[in-house]
Order: sequence, then structure tokens, then C-alpha cells
Amino acid sequence: MSVIIRPEKPADIPAVRALNEAAFGQTVEADIVDAVRAECRSAVSLVAEDEGKLVGHIFFSPVVVSDDMESVRGMGLAPMAVLPERQRQGIGSALVREGIEKLRQKGCPFIAVLGHPAFYPRFGFMPASRKGIFCQWDSVPDEAFMILILDKSVMAGAGGTARYREEFDQAVQ
Repeated sequence: MSVIIRPEKPADIPAVRALNEAAFGQTVEADIVDAVRAECRSAVSLVAEDEGKLVGHIFFSPVVVSDDMESVRGMGLAPMAVLPERQRQGIGSALVREGIEKLRQKGCPFIAVLGHPAFYPRFGFMPASRKGIFCQWDSVPDEAFMILILDKSVMAGAGGTARYREEFDQAVQ
């Protein structure tokens, strides 16, 4: 596999949209990526490229964990997409690993994900409720809302509700 993980470029935007639509079979995730990308300079968007074709995409945007006392800003991983014909080839795992490393280098204290409980724990994610952190959407199963702590000192004592950008509300309603 000669897949290269790299930052998204402006020229990639149409292919990233098509990739998300193909992977999810709908436009919701692609719409969220487009909306957040347009409004949020701190979003991180990486692509997996194989011989000039985009085969995967991962997107991170701000998430705030807060209670009555304090708030901590980290990132949420959503969405992560791989072309259907390229799934189960390690592309998604490579995207997750590279994204985690980029955010660790930027000093991000945590990454939250609403995802498959059999996939994300291999990267160190655990149910967020174990850390006293809960998803803003009550409909999300506890085992599907996970967190990866990157900076234990910043996250010591942090807890409460994790809130994503408002662009995500349409997808979870």
C-alpha cells in the first residue's frame, strides 16, 4: 500500500466531499465538514492519497468539555471516512494514528470521538464516562462516546459535558 497521509489542500475539497458521501451513503457528514471548514480555522483535515486519488479522510474540530467550574478545549474526531472499496486495508487506522500525532504535537489535551466501540480503543480511546465526561446528546450510547487523553495534567479534574460545534447538531438529532 503506497498510501500517503497529508493535510487537505483547497483543491482536495470536492474529492473529500465525494469521498464522505460515498463512505456514508448520504450527504450529512460531507455537509458538516464543509460547514465547519468554512467557519473554523482550527479544524484539522487530513487525507489519505494513493497514486493521486483520495481514498480516505479524517476531520477534527473543536470540542469543549465543561462543568460549572471550568472548561477545557480539545478536539473531536468526526468524521473519518474511507472509500467503500478501500475499507479494511488499514487506511482508517493510518488516518487516526496520524491525526492523533498531529494533535499531540499541537498540545491538544484530548480527542473525543463518537464511534465504533470495537475500533477506537485500539488507539487508546476509552468510554468518556470513565473520566466523568458525557456527550451533549442523550441519544448517544455510553460505549460509543469515547475520549483519548493526550495531556493528563490539563485534563486532571476536568469533567462534565462535551459539546461539539453546532454544525454537528443536525446529524445527531
